[in-house]
Amino acid sequence: MAKDAPPRWDRRMQQRLARGEAAALGELYDRFAALVHSQAHRMLDDEDAADQVTREVFCYVWENPDAYNPKHGSMRSWVARLTHRRSVLRLRGEHEGAEGQDAEELEHRVLRATAAARADYIVASMPAPLRAALELAYVQRRDYRQAASDLGVTGDEARRRLRLGLQLLSTANTRPSADTAPPGYGPTP
Repeated sequence: MAKDAPPRWDRRMQQRLARGEAAALGELYDRFAALVHSQAHRMLDDEDAADQVTREVFCYVWENPDAYNPKHGSMRSWVARLTHRRSVLRLRGEHEGAEGQDAEELEHRVLRATAAARADYIVASMPAPLRAALELAYVQRRDYRQAASDLGVTGDEARRRLRLGLQLLSTANTRPSADTAPPGYGPTP
């Protein structure tokens, strides 16, 4: 298989959507709805707006399956990119209707929301052992020794996993570029 070839599931899903298979949309929704909704909610901090963005993203996918280009990444990254764009448009739309917000304040809000969405994406994409170590340390407030015990690894291995996980997360606050952004968050070619 060629290095740039998309996963088989992505190609088949696009073909099924292009044929108008409603079951394909249901399968896609089951697979990515939580990702879309959580990303939109994290960016917008509004449950109703996140629900609306989720509907808009899946409606767009259903109506435009050929807009997905496998050469630009996985279907997951495409759906994440659509969610990001819709959420930013909604943030900017709120800005136009809100008095007292200046362009600089809006841009900071968009950048914070983008960093939060990138952090979510990075954590979701991380190998399970790293994600588990971070969850124990930062969600369950376990120190590295307790995390090591819970994970059944040495203290050195727990520290290594935490360090690597944090290094990956530290990239969430950098401005995305074509070379450094995770799939779905870089500029669209």
